[in-house]
Amino acid sequence: MIKPQTLKGFRDFLPQEAKKRQYVIDKLKTVFETFGFEPLETPVLEYEEILTGKYGEEGDQLMYRFEDNGKRRVAMRYDQTVPLSRVVAQYQNELPTIFKRYQIQPVWRAENTQKGRYREFLQCDADIVGSSSPLADAEVIATAAKALKALGFNDFTILMNDRRVFSELVNNGSVSQNEMDLAVVAVDKLKKIGEEGVINELVKKGLSSDRAKKVFDLIRNQEKTDTMQDITLYLETQPELKAKTKFDPTLARGLNYYTGTIFEIEIEGYPIGSVCGGGRYDSLIGMFTGRQIPAVGFAFGFDRILEAMEALNLFPKDLANSVSKVLVTIFTEKTKQQSLEIVSRLREKNINAEIYLGEIKEKNPLEKQLKYADQKQIPYVIIIGPEEAEKKIVTLKNLQTREQKTYTFEELLPILQS
Repeated sequence: MIKPQTLKGFRDFLPQEAKKRQYVIDKLKTVFETFGFEPLETPVLEYEEILTGKYGEEGDQLMYRFEDNGKRRVAMRYDQTVPLSRVVAQYQNELPTIFKRYQIQPVWRAENTQKGRYREFLQCDADIVGSSSPLADAEVIATAAKALKALGFNDFTILMNDRRVFSELVNNGSVSQNEMDLAVVAVDKLKKIGEEGVINELVKKGLSSDRAKKVFDLIRNQEKTDTMQDITLYLETQPELKAKTKFDPTLARGLNYYTGTIFEIEIEGYPIGSVCGGGRYDSLIGMFTGRQIPAVGFAFGFDRILEAMEALNLFPKDLANSVSKVLVTIFTEKTKQQSLEIVSRLREKNINAEIYLGEIKEKNPLEKQLKYADQKQIPYVIIIGPEEAEKKIVTLKNLQTREQKTYTFEELLPILQS
């Protein structure tokens, strides 16, 4: 016998969990579209050369890559930013000059699994392609913040930086390019390993202890760039965001393709890490087009959002209820036809209705049916016994209050539609 099990790092989502996921997706889609973002979907598989070399050495190591039956080197989608870049290059004559898109699809990474980290997980992205204006950077940050507000989060911090604070230190001779490359990787782990850990990592890479401390101090004492000032001014026009933004010159976001603004969002009361991150990547699309196309965007850590919502009790209480509003019971074989007619009429009125599909007992025929409705948390049941069938009425039972009352079909509709 085959043992039923999922692969490590991969998951099933039973109805209760799937409904929570769909709730979050629906909220995010609504906000994205409010800001003018259009949906996009891309394939699971890309040519390996499309994805490799875009995420740094660690990214290439974690990517699922293989040879398909046609002897082609392919890779599974690692994120949604690189596929977006490929789409923009491939369809550049069909897309608007400024392309705003959102994408909600799974990605795959061969991670060491741990709490909050899986090998298959959902990413939710929103990006603006074709605008170099700081207004576009501010717009994606505002979109992310609005989405979190829509999900019920009120206490969160938007940490912002500009990757140009690193390049400025190289350009003015304070830090060599090699030192900065090493520092960005190390500083990206600051929250996990602390200041001492960052210094130690730089020392292991060949810097002296004094030099490692000097490089770190130079980074954390950098001031806002002009672009960061402009973005901050825009965000401060929105009162609910003014108190939530914070400039952090040590924010690095280690992905190689970022060229300017970078940001992360952390939720108060959820200490596992950021739930959202993104930034500007003006050079990435140019790898596919031969000319620079500006772009800025972000991705939500979908699983972290779910965990944070669970921890802070932000899911609606009635989300656990069945998708069915009412169960139509079958009292006897003689009344089955009336029950089938009622369930059909309810569905025609767009009311989620189930007909009982189990065995009907002659003695206590409703016992198992009511238990089934309770188990599925269906709020109402309709009972059509011989008396109801004769009078062309139904008995509606509220399973929360246990109250029941008879109605005609026309009287029943407004109750179930409310």
